[in-house]
Amino acid sequence: MFELDAVLEKDSVLIGDLKLCQVRLINNRNAPWVILVPKRAFIEEIHQLGHADRNQLMAESCLLAETMQDLFTPDKLNIAAIGNKVRQLHLHHVARFESDECWPEPVWGKLSPVCYSDQELANILQKIKRLLGDELVELDEV
Repeated sequence: MFELDAVLEKDSVLIGDLKLCQVRLINNRNAPWVILVPKRAFIEEIHQLGHADRNQLMAESCLLAETMQDLFTPDKLNIAAIGNKVRQLHLHHVARFESDECWPEPVWGKLSPVCYSDQELANILQKIKRLLGDELVELDEV
């Protein structure tokens, strides 16, 4: 049974569910950063997913990338599955700007954590949900 890693739960806010993945916003206003977490138990690497789930992950990643591009208009969008500290498979989508504090270096371990205000968080969640639209599924559909 799928269970979200405690670190991912602590560091992020649930946006919603897609067919395969939870969509979660990392609570750090220094970079728009969303992760996809496949709702599969005991999976650490993409190659451990079945073929249908791999294809679904790629489709959901592209959907999220397009959403983030439309919403944030970044200079570059970084997408990666690292998992050195949190082993549960999760795919990072980070909107990068030449003006961000660690450009052009990776953000991992280099961005100061600054949580969104309640209003900022509500605005971003609403915008992402609107852009993902019909792709978000109700929990009883999963």
